Amino acid sequence: MTDKTNKTTVGDIAHSLAKGGLGTIPVIGSLATEIFGLIVTPPLERRRAEWMNEIAEKLKELEENRTIDFQQLQNNEQFIDVVLQATTLALKTSEREKIKAFQNAILNTASGESPEKTISQIFLNQLDSFTTWHIKILKFIDSPRLWFQNANKTPPNYMSGSISSVIKEAFPDLKNQEELLDLIWNDLHTAGFHRTTGIKTMMTGDGLLSERTTAFGKQFIEFITNDKT
Repeated sequence: MTDKTNKTTVGDIAHSLAKGGLGTIPVIGSLATEIFGLIVTPPLERRRAEWMNEIAEKLKELEENRTIDFQQLQNNEQFIDVVLQATTLALKTSEREKIKAFQNAILNTASGESPEKTISQIFLNQLDSFTTWHIKILKFIDSPRLWFQNANKTPPNYMSGSISSVIKEAFPDLKNQEELLDLIWNDLHTAGFHRTTGIKTMMTGDGLLSERTTAFGKQFIEFITNDKT
């Protein structure tokens, strides 16, 4: 007889615990359980299936290109750790750019192109706390000139200005989002990904287009970016 307990996943356990907890609520317990199963479970299962299928396809591509070896990955504890951590965090978001970043972290780890274990764990947790805007702005300040070039846009020709103004030039949706932009900038600074404290400090036009990421910030970008996918 097949041992079905081996097929139980972390998600199944979490779901069972959630249902059990809801079921103990007096009067409304069974209703809450029913609603939870109706509204939350289907999209969660869909997310999980889509995530695992995409990861499997990309890993298969790397294996076919002889970039990775499945047998070796089975014994790669860091890879297993990253898969488990990234999967748990990726299922929490519907933001496509973040999902892509979590996938890239797995693929880079599989290919042996990731930082050591502790830094990888820190980066995954940091990615979990970031929004898509955090990622976009970080990649922009890593090389503003290259960003404008890749976006087929002409860089602003300011005699002087602030970093805030050039970011808004790149991302018009942020023009009336002063508080949001300040918060994101401070988050990236706290993470150690850049060292420029004053986003509204005036500087020369050349200075506005200078790279601002730290070595740690560049390492994070490399970890969540994979040009092969």
